[in-house]
Amino acid sequence: MNALARLSRAGTRFPELDGVLTTIAVMAVLQALFDLPGLSETLLFTLSSLWSIAPYILLAVVFAAYLQAAGADALVARVFRARLGLTIFVAALVGAVSPFCSCGVIPLIAGLLAMGVPLAPVMAFWLSSPIIDPPQFVMTASILGSGFAVGKTAAAFGLGLLGGFGVALFDRFGWFREPLKRRAACRCGTSCGTPEEPRWAIWRDPSRRRRLVAGIGGQGLFLARWLALAFFLEGLMLAYLPAELVARLVGGEGWTAVLLATLVGVPAYLNGYAALPLVDGLVQQGMSAGAAMAFLLAGGVTSLPAAIAVHALARPAVFLLYLGLALSGSFIAGLLFGALAAPPGAI
Repeated sequence: MNALARLSRAGTRFPELDGVLTTIAVMAVLQALFDLPGLSETLLFTLSSLWSIAPYILLAVVFAAYLQAAGADALVARVFRARLGLTIFVAALVGAVSPFCSCGVIPLIAGLLAMGVPLAPVMAFWLSSPIIDPPQFVMTASILGSGFAVGKTAAAFGLGLLGGFGVALFDRFGWFREPLKRRAACRCGTSCGTPEEPRWAIWRDPSRRRRLVAGIGGQGLFLARWLALAFFLEGLMLAYLPAELVARLVGGEGWTAVLLATLVGVPAYLNGYAALPLVDGLVQQGMSAGAAMAFLLAGGVTSLPAAIAVHALARPAVFLLYLGLALSGSFIAGLLFGALAAPPGAI
């Protein structure tokens, strides 16, 4: 009996399996069984994607952890709440020209929400940021024409305003006062502490220095794990999702084609640059301008890999709102662009 008790106590000392890393490992094993050379390409894609996004992760987690360690996160949140309408407008505008993809923006979003910044301006930036940036504007204009580039930029700003003011309207009922999941909020920094007076010189206080290091490590590992899963899944999709299948799904005209292009744009993830020649080919084959725009927007705002990372970070209501705004905004923008770009009566 004593031996059994000791064995039981010893078993409790084994660490719990990490669900995210276990999922990556299972997918890697399955790919290795069916396509061993493809596994090396997927791993290389995952690591290179994480490396490219590492500066954004580091910047976001250090900034958020410093403000939390200094006790200034509540002060930042009050600044954003003071002029909510103006901050939504500015967030949508800045997001429309910022160089973030749907996964790359997540570390910054996590840091802002962890500091207590209201969800409305965060959502405005969240939706507008991944759609386009200055280099992509030039590429879009050169491949699809200046009309698509200008329309995509206007749609990015419009989606940001839709998301920001839509959240502000819903937030009057108190539905999104705590957007982060409990475990994410604790790792991101602020939700597990109590308000305190800001002290900017954190290097003079050992406890604040420890809090800074813990915040960087906790949030950094949390984001890196989920983004690794997102990029691994993206690598699998890019390897095994044929572009010809996407072309068959989103071809056609009319509002149903716009709706289908919107829905297909999320799981059929292509980055903003890789999507341009594909969409150009689809347009040449008869795809409507509205469907083309909806596909670019829906795939740009979110994607299946990004949605997985968001689901790990945000509460279910916020996650569903994020998806709903991304899809509905892309669909509406596609219809508007199609009506403006096409001859009267074409849509």
